[in-house]
Amino acid sequence: MKNLKIYYIYHSCFVVETKNYLIVFDYFKKSLKNRDDDISLDEKILNTKKKVLVFSSHSHYDHFNKEIFSWKNKFGIIEYVLSSDIVFNNELQNCHKICEDEVLYISGVKIKAYGSTDLGVSFLVEIDGVKILHSGDLNWWYWKDDTPDEEKHMKEYYQKIIEQIRINNSIDIAFFPVDPRLEEFCYLGGEYFAEKVKPKIMIPMHFDENFYICKEFKEKIVRFNVEGALIEKTNFLLKLKTNI
Repeated sequence: MKNLKIYYIYHSCFVVETKNYLIVFDYFKKSLKNRDDDISLDEKILNTKKKVLVFSSHSHYDHFNKEIFSWKNKFGIIEYVLSSDIVFNNELQNCHKICEDEVLYISGVKIKAYGSTDLGVSFLVEIDGVKILHSGDLNWWYWKDDTPDEEKHMKEYYQKIIEQIRINNSIDIAFFPVDPRLEEFCYLGGEYFAEKVKPKIMIPMHFDENFYICKEFKEKIVRFNVEGALIEKTNFLLKLKTNI
């Protein structure tokens, strides 16, 4: 899509800009500008004339910051889509709660919530003809100190959710956790997702500033004919080859 732009902000926060919309996923905190010509998140929202939607997949501190509610006072009308575990003032306007398996239609956008192997949900957003999955904390969390029962439960739970996504939807872009704390297992969930779901593009997240992750993940999923994204720094406009 000619008008599609994707910016990496920090951790699991991305801004996706389509022809008619600007979406913010899982704002956590502002990263420092790397150069004078970097575009900050505030500036991006402030200068847009497009409809703005802000998503938070769950209440963990590194995926949700209540600062997002102050944006509406600065930037005009914003629609918020929040996982049902997030507590907020019910009097706030344009805030929509969503649970697993629920579907919302907001401002011409279809939003489907899938499950997560941690807290909250994962989002499938159909917008301007593009299907975007933001996984939140949906991942195959394989920790070395897990018991055999914990390993079995995680594997089955994760694969069940991935199958639900696979049979119901084709995905253009998937934001997916590739967490270096899992050490040699950090690519396990992402590789499985690439093999089974086969999105056109997978964009790693949840790696903070361990940017080496991106190159390694890209090399691992190429055998599934899935493009991986290289992210070089925060506040970064991604350069993608696949035409969506």
